[in-house]
Amino acid sequence: MDKIIVIRYGEIMLKGDNKRFFEDKLVKHIRHAVSDLGKLKIYKKDSRIYIDVEDYSEKQIIDRVKKVFGVALISVAKRFPMDFDVIKQVALESLREQISLHQYKTFKVDSKRVDKKFPLTSPEISKEIGGYLLENQEGIKVDVHNPEVTIYVEVRDEAFVFADKIHGLGGLPIGTNGKALLLLSGGIDSPVAGWMVGKRGVEVEAVHFHSYPFTSERAKEKVMDLAKIISVYVGKFKLYSVNLLPIQQEINEKCPEEEMTILSRRFMMRIAEAIAEKKGFNALITGESIGQVASQTVESLHVTNSAVSMPVFRPLIAMDKVDIIEIAKKVGTFETSILPFEDCCTVFLPKRPITKPRLEKILKSEEGLEAQRLIDEALENMEIEEITL
Repeated sequence: MDKIIVIRYGEIMLKGDNKRFFEDKLVKHIRHAVSDLGKLKIYKKDSRIYIDVEDYSEKQIIDRVKKVFGVALISVAKRFPMDFDVIKQVALESLREQISLHQYKTFKVDSKRVDKKFPLTSPEISKEIGGYLLENQEGIKVDVHNPEVTIYVEVRDEAFVFADKIHGLGGLPIGTNGKALLLLSGGIDSPVAGWMVGKRGVEVEAVHFHSYPFTSERAKEKVMDLAKIISVYVGKFKLYSVNLLPIQQEINEKCPEEEMTILSRRFMMRIAEAIAEKKGFNALITGESIGQVASQTVESLHVTNSAVSMPVFRPLIAMDKVDIIEIAKKVGTFETSILPFEDCCTVFLPKRPITKPRLEKILKSEEGLEAQRLIDEALENMEIEEITL
């Protein structure tokens, strides 16, 4: 009898002729996630991915695997040759283990017959095993609607018995849906936005804008820390660091004060698009949410959008701040995001930023700026960091 980790995926099952491509990507990312734990045997079979536990720490393996996009459910199962009497005995042992750990009083058996040559149907398997457990374990009763513990039985070419289903993140494996560049600030929203788009299988890299020396090295380190947390989920990536200060200084000298935020935002978008196009990315990602700040009103978003032709993904656009914070806590970025280090948006911050900008007026203001020169110089002085754990 072997102990084995069984990994199931959700949305990949719907991919039809492309299913194998998605499965192979998922296996690759799982292998990478546990690569430093030892030479684990990882393989796919019958729409499952399996990891032989052997002498390795199952907790460590599960902690890594459940952060891989595309993984829906994880279980630690006992695998053994097909024998119905053995299945009943192993199911009883699994139930007793759960009672010992948690003092459960109710249970049910959930069976799945994949091998159709097996003489009993799935409901019949559950009924037979459930009866056996009731006969051999005192102080326990069946509750098919709301059991405290479920004993799962799968009848394939081998038998599998397990009593837990640990939820993964779901989504799609990284690298199955193109590439996008995240505008990563030191705030709460943009790391969450990058995480959410990554969950849809998009390969993510990031650009960060700073205003050094007006913003500190600690602020830059904060963004690096956020990038490292994101890399846990999306894998290693490049972080492009751009000093926006020369652009902000020119805007401050030549444009109305209230337009500073929206004009700076348009330059960020254009610089990000230039990087994305050069690197062969398909879209930009921002953490904007309607109405959260002056640059995120519907009018401001329209003016910002007009600066680029590339698609802009805004996964947080209709979310409340409370909901965004909950995801940030789940991802692990929240505590870093709230550290009190300034970002480039605080430099030359207008007292009353415009909230309903008109595009024609903003374009008129930009005529007084040597926009392309400023963008080119920003790109020439850009720094690139490789982000990995």
